[in-house]
Amino acid sequence: MTKRIQIVSGALGAIALAVGLYFVNARWIAPATVHQVKAAGNHPVAPDFTLTDLNGARLALSDYKGKVVLLDFWASWCGPCRIEIPWFVQMQEKYREQGFAVIGVAMQDSPEAVKQFYQNFRLNYPVAMGDDKLAASYGGIFGLPTSFVIGRDGRIYAQHSGTTASEVFQKEIEQLLAEKPGTEDSGFAPAGQAEEIDVGTPGEANAEVPGVDISKLSAADLAEFEKQLSQTPCTCGCKLTLLRCRREDSACGTSRKLAREALKQFEDAKSKGTTASANTGTKT
Repeated sequence: MTKRIQIVSGALGAIALAVGLYFVNARWIAPATVHQVKAAGNHPVAPDFTLTDLNGARLALSDYKGKVVLLDFWASWCGPCRIEIPWFVQMQEKYREQGFAVIGVAMQDSPEAVKQFYQNFRLNYPVAMGDDKLAASYGGIFGLPTSFVIGRDGRIYAQHSGTTASEVFQKEIEQLLAEKPGTEDSGFAPAGQAEEIDVGTPGEANAEVPGVDISKLSAADLAEFEKQLSQTPCTCGCKLTLLRCRREDSACGTSRKLAREALKQFEDAKSKGTTASANTGTKT
């Protein structure tokens, strides 16, 4: 009886081991083989991919060989993404001639919403719709925004999840731009989180007008308020309207203050108009 128990126990153990190895293989080994994620020195090679961007053009990471790339996984409904993206637009403009490029991959979003966001925020870099397969090849994207800083040699040097200060990205980009194509930067030092970023309340962070809580406005009122902001110049010296400044430079304190004041005046005017119509028995 004891021998039989030992045999049964041994068989069960072997089965458990086989099942465990199967799941380990399925979870780690198989994806690494399929997506060709290989370690290269101290930094892994960024998995290649080919997508179609919003304009119908081919977007392949391999076409950016020799460049420093900021690969940003984001969504149009993501408040922290709205804070970072204007910085990426500025970085694209600032470092483009030095061999830098931003690639945006929209996740869990609709093409229509992404295209509208792309136009409203005037993105100057390619954006494509992502999927679970691409996310899995980068180890899974469990929160947005998630960004990868890729060197001229095609290796991933830094990964940032959540809102990250623009100075952090700039320091890492400048380090990698200083390297020659094909050369691994063994002395690369991630900049880390330089400072805590105030993303504001959820209503402010997720707004069509970044930094201004428009959650109480109806669709019609929002359209009217945005029109008002698009006709009001910002006084920060940017030569933009308040609406454009908020979307292109969410860190601008001047446009944020003016837009919030404009919202209060707008809501007060609406409230007074409603009260007046109630007294006269008319509808607005």
